[in-house]
Amino acid sequence: MIPFRKETPKRRDIVTVVNKYSDHKDELKKDYKCRCGYCDDIDIWRTVWYEIDHFVPQRYLRTIKDTDYSNLVYACRSCNNSKRAHWPTGDESVHHKNDEGFIDPCDDEYDKQFIRCTSGRIVHQTQLGKWMYYKLKLHKPQHEIIWQIEETYNLINECKEVLKTIDSPIIKDRLLVLYEKYLDYTLKLSES
Repeated sequence: MIPFRKETPKRRDIVTVVNKYSDHKDELKKDYKCRCGYCDDIDIWRTVWYEIDHFVPQRYLRTIKDTDYSNLVYACRSCNNSKRAHWPTGDESVHHKNDEGFIDPCDDEYDKQFIRCTSGRIVHQTQLGKWMYYKLKLHKPQHEIIWQIEETYNLINECKEVLKTIDSPIIKDRLLVLYEKYLDYTLKLSES
């Protein structure tokens, strides 16, 4: 088993007044490092755009504004649609109770709810994590597949660094050309 994600996203303290919450998307993407706050999938290999989730759903907001940056999460469409307006406590200030509800993905406690198998499959670790796991549908195979693609991409980049150390210019050049072709191929796949 390995950690659920490499680092916990942290929202900056952005208090800029905006007309609509979607105006924060670029800033959220930076803070979440292009990853869904809930499943940690990177947005590069997704075929559907990323969205903005209201951590506390809009219908339960009383003191928090719809556009408050501190309540927004950069989310893949799958997690955003799965979470929807689920908020078991019905109270904007109570995020979870009796092992039902959510932990803000920018809270370090979120990472304690899940781990990953070496295949990339997400596994819940607590009862609250189990509730979130099924509510967010973190069991979907797409999360494991995207994790595997990213790991493969990272390994290939490590290979590129090793290639730079090869003494034979002919072998080195040929391998670097193959590497560049593969990289172009994977990037084209992600754009289609």
